[in-house]
Amino acid sequence: MTLTLLDQFLWIVIPYMTLTIFVVGHIYRYQKDQFGWSAGSSQFLESRQLKWGSNLFHFGIILVFFGHVAGLLVPEGVYSTIGITKGLYHLGAVWIGGGAGIITLGGIIILAKRRGGNKRIRRGSSASDIVVLTALIFVIVSGFTNTIGYAVTGGDFDYRTTIGPWLRGILTFRPDAALMVGIPRGFQIHVIASFFLFAYWPFSRLVHVWSLPLEYLKRRYIVYRKLNSENVK
Repeated sequence: MTLTLLDQFLWIVIPYMTLTIFVVGHIYRYQKDQFGWSAGSSQFLESRQLKWGSNLFHFGIILVFFGHVAGLLVPEGVYSTIGITKGLYHLGAVWIGGGAGIITLGGIIILAKRRGGNKRIRRGSSASDIVVLTALIFVIVSGFTNTIGYAVTGGDFDYRTTIGPWLRGILTFRPDAALMVGIPRGFQIHVIASFFLFAYWPFSRLVHVWSLPLEYLKRRYIVYRKLNSENVK
């Protein structure tokens, strides 16, 4: 297959460019803005919608993350080896993936409604907050609609033989842009949008995802002390 310059730009240049920004941007942000690393909380302004929206979004996005790992980073042959047929995988991808998508979408809608509907929260929102919220909604909606389309067509398009090998090739520095040429447009849009979200990630409140792991890495030791009547004066 003859690849055009656009094909190579979309499926080789953009992924490496955005992943480089993702890595270098996080290092720069952590070195220059540690005090702004954690996301500012607006819980004191409104807590009920935040509780529901945040819990649904975080729970759903964790399921989505592991679903993407299972579908894209694990080769199709592994599933055949352990006895998971294409039909069984399709069933799990539709129901589990679809359910995770609904939970994540519901959470982000609640959070968007909260940020847009509460005047105090809206006034305190930065341009970056709006951009990252819009980008998340777009990526989630495009991914969810692709999952629905995958279900409707009976899994006719198999991303495990196209997007999966292409992504593994990107991560192992053996890119093959031909794998992405001709796949359904909706999947192409979702992939490109996801990479641009990764590029913007280090410069937004999304960096707070790493806050807890980094706090544990910075600790040299943890002391556990048992209190009793002798050491409590």
